[in-house]
Amino acid sequence: MNATDRTPADLLRSALAADPGRPLVTFYDDATGERVELSVATFANWVAKTANLLQGDLGAEPGDRLALLLPAHWQSAVWLLACSSVGVVAEISGDPAGADLVVSGPDTLEQGLACQGERVALALRPLGGRFPQGPPAGYADYAVEVPGQGDRFAPFAPVNADDAGLVVGGEELSYAALTARAREDAVKLGLGADARVLTGLGYDTWDGLSAGLYGPLAAGGSVVLCRNLDRLSAQALAQRTESERVTHTV
Repeated sequence: MNATDRTPADLLRSALAADPGRPLVTFYDDATGERVELSVATFANWVAKTANLLQGDLGAEPGDRLALLLPAHWQSAVWLLACSSVGVVAEISGDPAGADLVVSGPDTLEQGLACQGERVALALRPLGGRFPQGPPAGYADYAVEVPGQGDRFAPFAPVNADDAGLVVGGEELSYAALTARAREDAVKLGLGADARVLTGLGYDTWDGLSAGLYGPLAAGGSVVLCRNLDRLSAQALAQRTESERVTHTV
């Protein structure tokens, strides 16, 4: 990857320039049987649309705080990269009452209502489906709002890599520090451009975020992100490892 990249959005742009057709995020939910695979180009398109939603319709600006109340999921990864594209600070499991915006999954809707700013809800259904009964009260449905957004994104204001970018486990990281730490983790794990990292860790810790998104992205590799992995038998896990050509397991 480009040694001058200083934000996650920079890393994604480099990945897109290098090989847009390769897989970047392969997601499994072993409670529902869902499998989704996103190439670099497809993932980047979702990020661009989400960043346009965030900056345009939701009025987010650099330095705004977004409480991200989502589990480890491919759509969570999209939101994290969209935040870094706009310059918004993503607070993993942050306090909605102190946030400018909140993005909630179906299990944290009541908690998210404490946010006085914009609220977006994700049903986390297969293929990014919308809520069957319509948007939850007090929320916009992400699956309804994002498809019509533009496929290209340009920030209204430049993103400063030294500004705060992520809060996880009580620790605040700038975009530059986040990117540097992801590179360090990739080296420690021996990740290269052909790496396929399978992980069942959540996104509520740095280790989970690094293994499940930032580390493989920094290395030019890809991730097999598994939710509810504990429901998979040892034999089924071995089969997945082989079929997905996994090189590293976390």
